[in-house]
Amino acid sequence: MWISTILLLASPAVAGGGQSVPAGNTIAAIVSNDPNFSTLLAAVQAAGLTQTLAQPGPYTVFAPTNAAFAKIPADQLQALLNNPAQLRAVLLYHVVPGRVTAAQVTRLSSARTVQGANVNISASGGTVQINDATVTRADVRASNGIIHVVDTVLLPPN
Repeated sequence: MWISTILLLASPAVAGGGQSVPAGNTIAAIVSNDPNFSTLLAAVQAAGLTQTLAQPGPYTVFAPTNAAFAKIPADQLQALLNNPAQLRAVLLYHVVPGRVTAAQVTRLSSARTVQGANVNISASGGTVQINDATVTRADVRASNGIIHVVDTVLLPPN
């Protein structure tokens, strides 16, 4: 399981903003301990991303909640979960290399994801959009990166 692998590889780090984050407080630990991310956790496991996400990072993850996954029709979500290659591409489209804080995100118009395609970024009136997803919580700091919670699953371009 990738979570335990990441926990073993984590080391002390300084998150964006200069705040020290305990080594065990990895992105994986945060996702696995938050019931709002149970679908994301199941998807990561189904995609076989153990080796990719076991690396120490840093990463920026636009993490969709269970409610974000619930926006996908049940049959389409099940088909996605049953297609590891497509699921892998979708999940890696939520990850940007490096630690990008909310303050940095708002100054960007796009960012290249680990999947290889860019996400579009727009900010206005205190709202940040990643493609069609709204960031509902920003700067969840982890020892190997940072999480920005989004309300919609990001789908890579075909």
